[in-house]
Amino acid sequence: YEGIELEDAYAIQDLWLTMRIDRGARLVGRKIGLTSRAMQMASNFNEPDYGYLTDDMLLPDGAQIEAARFLSPRLEVELCFIMGEDLQGAGCTVADVMRATEFVTPALELIAYRTQVPRAIVDTIADNAAAGAMITGGRLVRPFDLDIRWVGATLSKNGVIEESGVSAAVMGHPAAGIAWLVNKLARHGVGLKAGQMVLAGSFTRPVNIVAGDVIQADYGPLGSLGVRFV
Repeated sequence: YEGIELEDAYAIQDLWLTMRIDRGARLVGRKIGLTSRAMQMASNFNEPDYGYLTDDMLLPDGAQIEAARFLSPRLEVELCFIMGEDLQGAGCTVADVMRATEFVTPALELIAYRTQVPRAIVDTIADNAAAGAMITGGRLVRPFDLDIRWVGATLSKNGVIEESGVSAAVMGHPAAGIAWLVNKLARHGVGLKAGQMVLAGSFTRPVNIVAGDVIQADYGPLGSLGVRFV
């Protein structure tokens, strides 16, 4: 939309969230995008972006998903942080995020752009940072029970590995994006609440999805999760 600024885009996103809550949805967390330098350069943007997660966006491991529900759906490999404590205020660090986190678990983000091409970063942000759904599965682990910088995963489509990556690709540490998010939200007097989930950012490129695709994400010691598109 011509003339729109960054703060306008986030204000539009907030209005969409308010409308969804008024219709019965419940805010359950946040998502972070553009956590790699390559994606930022592709979007002509120099920082991550963020969106919201509501309870009607959560899908279980093993779900059968109607591909037609989403526009040009794609999947990304991520980690989901589940907060054990409230986290709010400027000056948040990776250490603060780790201390406030109760569990980390494998997750897939289903992204779906609802804006036309060409699109600018402000269009994507207003569109809830292209968030469509989140699928979680595998093991719940305590954040200090392993070095979460070195969680590896593969994403297979119809039995063929399409993408692989390691969680350190997310800003050097998957908690770094969450620290950025908390600092960003602090400007608006809000933060993360205990029990909320945060998609920390993708460490693979997105994989295109069509009806009939069977997806499996293997996180090694953290287990695996999968979905089928119909």
